[in-house]
Amino acid sequence: MKKIILASGSPHRKELLKLLGLKFIVKKSRARETKEIVTTCEALVKENALNKARDVAGRLNEGIVIGADTLVYLENGTIIGKPRNLAEAKKILKYLSCHPSWVYTGLAVIDAKTGKTIQGCEKTKIFMEELSDTEINRYYAHVSPFDKAGGFDIEGRGGVWIKRIEGCYFNVVGLPISRLYQMLKKFGVVIGMLVLMVGAGGCVTEYNLATKQQETLLYGTDKEIKIGESVAREFDKQNKMVTDVDVNERVNEIADKIFEVCDRKELVYTIKIIDDDKVNALSLPGGFVYLFKGLVDKVDNDDQLACVIAHEVGHITARHSIKKIQGMYGYSVLMILAAQSGNADLAQGVDLAMASIFTAYSQQDEFEADRLGIKYAQKAGYDPKAMAGFLKRLLEIQAKEPPRDFSYWRTHPFIPQRIAASNQVVSGQLEFKDYLNLTGE
Repeated sequence: MKKIILASGSPHRKELLKLLGLKFIVKKSRARETKEIVTTCEALVKENALNKARDVAGRLNEGIVIGADTLVYLENGTIIGKPRNLAEAKKILKYLSCHPSWVYTGLAVIDAKTGKTIQGCEKTKIFMEELSDTEINRYYAHVSPFDKAGGFDIEGRGGVWIKRIEGCYFNVVGLPISRLYQMLKKFGVVIGMLVLMVGAGGCVTEYNLATKQQETLLYGTDKEIKIGESVAREFDKQNKMVTDVDVNERVNEIADKIFEVCDRKELVYTIKIIDDDKVNALSLPGGFVYLFKGLVDKVDNDDQLACVIAHEVGHITARHSIKKIQGMYGYSVLMILAAQSGNADLAQGVDLAMASIFTAYSQQDEFEADRLGIKYAQKAGYDPKAMAGFLKRLLEIQAKEPPRDFSYWRTHPFIPQRIAASNQVVSGQLEFKDYLNLTGE
């Protein structure tokens, strides 16, 4: 077994390297980091990582040295490092919560004996929820910002604010282990079985037909299905399902037509009706759709019901739940880390990841699910205008009844905005009234 040396004292990098099942030692690099971008962010982090690895390798006769460097880049061209004081940390976090940011990690692996060197870089885009000053102050009352690039931790309490990420989750923590795994293989480093679990579930890149984007996900379809099955089992235990044959036949007949035309044919979809008068619907990863009986009773016709089902299928095809979990925590991997380290924060993160499935989607996700729902309903032979019709029906119900916990309108954006957006999708035009609803004028 070749000796592995990590040229970094970062506790998060040490934890992630343990995830690869490798035995290693830590030797901190004394190399100075370059702070200014000369050409690109990628070139900067790769140069810093190489200098760190060279510094440590130059003091050894043998061993495989790993150097890494991470920076956070803002859309205004600013590089964010570790905050110098609390006031700066709060200012940075406020900005990050309102704008997307990019995390770059450069990697350099050197064989100290032969001088063989391989470099790599990983880039991840992060979208956060907008934070109030109170939330930021409360966060920093429990978390120190001084050892983290950007001043917040995606793997701890800060993870609950991540709306979504595009790219490798582990890169944000500080070490893109999937890329590092591929680099170490070229040095003949034998990786333990644990990394195979990570490789099977982490940083999978594929083209999503629903969103029409190349997406990098922490989970592939197989793991997504397992997560959905696990949550569905618990959900079924906690809720009574409708057994009426006529109601189930009606719903399943409509749903089968939607499932047949949606963008993810690799899933086996199921739909169930919860015996509850709430006007609500939800979906789980892997193809599980639930309607509440109250919603089924309140729709005016099958076209509206088809649009509701298609909306929930849109969440599944766009992988909104999986992205939400990914944005908060790497679920299965953190389970492993929690078991190994006994870290209470990591264990708590696992619970939060599961709970995130049942929290509200972002407005962007809801509008996208509406768009996909209209598309699927129309392809299945239903009236696409029924999406706006159902939303108007919700407004009528909302006006008559006080909002209740877990009601459909409490887990979705403002209904008039969704009606306006739906009308625009169907007609291709934006009427003046819809324009006012969308812009908030």
